[in-house]
Formats: sequence, C-alpha cells, structure tokens
Amino acid sequence: MRIGDLADRTGVSRRLLRYYEEQGLLRPVRQPNGYRTYAESDVTAVRHIRGLLVAGLPTTVIAEVLDCVHDDGPRVVPSGCPGMVAHLQRENARIIESITRLQATQKALGSLLAAAETAALAPR
Repeated sequence: MRIGDLADRTGVSRRLLRYYEEQGLLRPVRQPNGYRTYAESDVTAVRHIRGLLVAGLPTTVIAEVLDCVHDDGPRVVPSGCPGMVAHLQRENARIIESITRLQATQKALGSLLAAAETAALAPR
C-alpha cells in the first residue's frame, strides 16, 4: 500500500509517517520511482507507535522496544523482551521527575500570582 493508504487506514498524517520512517520506526520498501510501499504489518506498527507515544516514550526508546509489544484487544502490551522493563522504568522515572519539576513551577507561579493579585487590589 502507498503512504496515502497507510495514512487513511491509521489516521496518521503522511508527514508523521515520514517522520516515523526518519526515526527508523517504519521501513517501507522504496520502489524505483521513489514511492514508498508499506506492508499490512505497518498498520499494526503505527498503532503500536501511537500507543507507546501516548505512554510518554520518546521515539528513540520506541525504536528499541517496538518489536517487544503486541496487541491485546485494543491495548498495546509489552512482550517479554530483554531490557523492556529497564526501558520502561527509566522512562517512568523521567516522567515522575518532570511532574515533580512542573509541580514546583506551579507552586512558584501560584505564589507569584497571589502576590500580584494582592498588589493589584491594594489601594494606591
């Protein structure tokens, strides 16, 4: 199937599909005329990529674990691949750290906002 067909079947734009190819997540066959030809398995791969992105994994990690997931109904679930747990633990720790930083930023901004609101209400 061509890139437009894959885009239609997956709901992912052609541009994003090309990005997935640049990242090594998809490997379409190139025809002599330069057109990309995708296999039926690429529909599944795109669904897996989307599920892993929703879980917060960057494309560099997805490239390493994409072959380690399968479908369980509508869900994407990991298989027993070496290193999968370590990858997921690292990414979970990274997300927890980001959330902690954002919470500290939110607290500081809230204090600044409260002070600004108090100053705005003060008589001049």
